[in-house]
Amino acid sequence: MDASPTVAAVSADATSDACLGAAPGAAAAESTASGETRSIDRTRLMSVLGGVDPGAGPASEPWKRLAARALEGEPPDRDTARALLRASGRELGDALGAAFTVRARHFGRRVKVCILENARSGLCPEDCHYCSQSAVSTADIERYPLRSTARLVAAARRAEAAGARRFCMVVSARGPSDRDIDRFAAAARAIRTACTLEICVSAGLMNLDQARRLREAGVGWVNHNLNTSRRFYPEICGTHTYDDRLETLRNVRAAGLATCSGVIMGMGETDDDLIDAAEALRAMAVESLPVNFLHPIPGTPLEEQPTPTVERALAGLCLFRLFNPASDIRAAGGRERTLGPYQPLALYAATSIFAEGYLTTPGQAADGAHAMVAAMGFAVEP
Repeated sequence: MDASPTVAAVSADATSDACLGAAPGAAAAESTASGETRSIDRTRLMSVLGGVDPGAGPASEPWKRLAARALEGEPPDRDTARALLRASGRELGDALGAAFTVRARHFGRRVKVCILENARSGLCPEDCHYCSQSAVSTADIERYPLRSTARLVAAARRAEAAGARRFCMVVSARGPSDRDIDRFAAAARAIRTACTLEICVSAGLMNLDQARRLREAGVGWVNHNLNTSRRFYPEICGTHTYDDRLETLRNVRAAGLATCSGVIMGMGETDDDLIDAAEALRAMAVESLPVNFLHPIPGTPLEEQPTPTVERALAGLCLFRLFNPASDIRAAGGRERTLGPYQPLALYAATSIFAEGYLTTPGQAADGAHAMVAAMGFAVEP
């Protein structure tokens, strides 16, 4: 693939050696995480896609047909999905165009901004290899018990003031205790009184009664990611199983809550693992689908894992959009580090983003996220 133009042609603040075919370094991520996306040059940004403007849809007939089939409820076959994950240049532009055609039918050009609160940090007994809060992590992170209701409500107020539509309370744990559920329920009721935010909770493995109690308190979504395929799951976690996660999602659905479940790209999985995950999430008809990109944190078992390339990250977003046409696809954790100044292109497939950081890593400031959305011709969901 032609590595020109470089990232520097897209963002004056980016490092010149971070071309599209390589994972951008920290300097590129920092340059966009603090709001420099206000000066996006869309023409130059599209030039890395072989001149294809995804906002006009795919330029070639095969990609047009792929988008049409997705809109009719037919996902890509496996050979097509594998080819999609390896797309570059003009083909990547067409893939984003196909994804945009599908996202536009269901969501138009709106983008939901989400902000999360790490409601309890560290102290987790699980051995998830990607997580800085796990029992096997030696990462230098802050550790604290579950936040008070007052602190969670204050965080929700800040999120709403920053222009977020959804607020997610997250804890590190195998699963919530009854006391945790009581705290989340109290916080949800108070937040519903104080704010107009959508409320999501992510608390690990959850039984049906716990899920019902959250719904009764006004929680609308529960997040519990599959993270990867059934085949690859034992490679990233040994203290619980893929089936444990599926059971939690079934309990969430049975309780009348909306499901939020997605993946982490870049943990060493194969193309087929990603396709398997896309098929599994499609079969569950998840309402929200976060696509995370591994941030290899020092002190975790995956600290040496290479970051996905920009091309693969964007292709992955397209894959999950074409398999899950009506799901709210979120460009989630690791977006800033992995995509750097190319993160505006994620909006052609994704319908929501996080702002103001993640659990133990920083992220794009809310004003920068809003500016990026507007600069690309999209609109933040009020």
